[in-house]
Order: sequence, then C-alpha cells, then structure tokens
Amino acid sequence: MRHRDSNGEPAGGEAERARPGGTAQVDLNLLRTFLAVYRTGSFTAAARLLGLSQPTVTTQIRALERQLDRELFQRLARGVAPVPYADELAARIVEPLDALAVVTGRPGGPAEVHPAEPVHLGGPAELLTHRVMPGLAALVDRGVRLRVTPGLTEPLLEELRAGRYDLVVATYRPRGRALASVPLADEEFVLVAAPSWAERVGGPARIAAEGAAALHGVPLVAYAEDVPIVRRYWRHVFGKRLVCHPAVTMPDLNAVKAAVAGGTGFSVLPRYLCAAELASGALVLLHDPDDPPINTAFLVQRPGSSGNPHVALVRDHLLEVLRDG
Repeated sequence: MRHRDSNGEPAGGEAERARPGGTAQVDLNLLRTFLAVYRTGSFTAAARLLGLSQPTVTTQIRALERQLDRELFQRLARGVAPVPYADELAARIVEPLDALAVVTGRPGGPAEVHPAEPVHLGGPAELLTHRVMPGLAALVDRGVRLRVTPGLTEPLLEELRAGRYDLVVATYRPRGRALASVPLADEEFVLVAAPSWAERVGGPARIAAEGAAALHGVPLVAYAEDVPIVRRYWRHVFGKRLVCHPAVTMPDLNAVKAAVAGGTGFSVLPRYLCAAELASGALVLLHDPDDPPINTAFLVQRPGSSGNPHVALVRDHLLEVLRDG
C-alpha cells in the first residue's frame, strides 16, 4: 500500500520519483529513451536513433511512466506530443545526458538527432516571420529540422502539388480536393498612417464621420499595383470602390509598414504586423469599424508527405499555437 503525507503526496521515495527533479532512482536507459522520443516526436524515429525496436521503445516509455506515476506523451495519429511534465523533465536531464553521451559514445546526443528528413514549409513572409516561426521554436529544440521559404500563395501551392513543399501557409483555401487544408489563423486588417498624416486629415473622428472622402489627397502606399488588401478594406468598411492609385508600391508588407511609419502616406496592414507601432504611437489607427475585414489563413498539406513523422508534428503544433494565439 502506498503511504501519503499530510498533503496527500506520495511519501518518501515515491514522492521523489513523482517530481521532475526526482529521477535519481530511474534507470538511465529509460531516460535516454525518453529523451530520444522527446526530441524526435516519434517512437519509431527514436527506435532508429537508438538502434532498438519500436516495441522496446514503447515498453521502456511505459516503464518510465509507471515509475514516475505520470503520463509523458500524448499519443497522436502520427507521432507523439510531450505533456507539460515531460517538458520539465527534459529540461532537467538534457544537459547531463548529452554530456554523458559525449563521454561514453552512446547514441542520442544532440549531434546525432537527425532521424527524419527536414520539413519543407512555405508561406507569406510576414506571417512566417511574425507568427509561424516563433511558434516553431520548441520543435526545433526537440530536433525538428525546417526548410522555410517565403513566397506568394499561388506559386507556393503549385510547388506544393509538385512535391517541393510538405506544408504551405496559404492566404486562401485552395480549390479542389487534391490538397488537404484546415483554417490556421485569422488576420484582421487595419487602416493606418503616421501621426503627422493622421493630424492633417483630422484624425479618426473625421474619418468616422466622412468615411473614405477624408483621405482624399493622402498618398496611398500599397503591396501591389492592383492594391488587393486596400480594395477589400474599402468595399468591406466603406461600401465603396477604391478609386485612388498607389503613390508607392512594394511587394513586402514590412516595407509598406516602414514607409507609412516614416510619413509616406496611408495603407491597410494586418493588425499583428503593426501592433507594436500602434502601441508605441509610431502609427495611428485611422478607423476602428465594428466589423473590420478579416482574412483566414489556411495550413495546406501535400498528399504523401505523411511519411515524414515531423510533418504531422509541425502541422499539429502550428494549429495549436496559432489557433490559441
């Protein structure tokens, strides 16, 4: 019978084993196996790395979970994902086990964790830079290798169909059934200008009262000559067709933001891209409609890419992180 202390925790050695720091009594081989699974995100990949059979890895992880009295991994359709307790455990053992691997020549050290091919990911540069890549840092730390390419949605999807990419973040849902896609994140678009231009046009109050006419004569800075983002904002918010032509075009929303913040004119940008500038006052929100235009980004997967277990790991992690964000 297991004895517990006054707080209801396992007493003595059992309590020691139930905490992330209480691993002294655990077989080092089990911890090595745990770390290999943690880094690769797959029992099968860990087995290849360690030179063991997949059933042996499964048995060892179950034995470790019994000893710690904790579940370590959530079983997914492809691969596994660590629970928070496993993150804590890995953080405590990774340095000493890696140092021991270097001394003993045992497999599982950081230089040897390349059991899966890199995951090839494409998407808009701004989404990749500001939302996607920060969300993947934890996977890179666990041994996932990424090859990331920025680009426009249409050519990226064509190259996805041709097999160049495993996953693409698309600004629209692809047509047809050849590619599997799921909603990934929503982008809200905002009308912005530098403080100097906001003051000259009379600020948000005048635009709320007069609509698009208040911006007559203000230079437009746009992503492309056909100004798709601005045109959509005009239709959705003002109910009018955009008639002005851009004074400056740059196929880079970060460059558009920099130009607008520098006083070139006005533009429409994703809110996530200019949130810091709006907070600091470098940009001014010219209009705050009750129903701002929203665009949904989709995560698209290439058929046949599931042979790499890290593709599913990246896909599931992105869906979790960006949907929560």
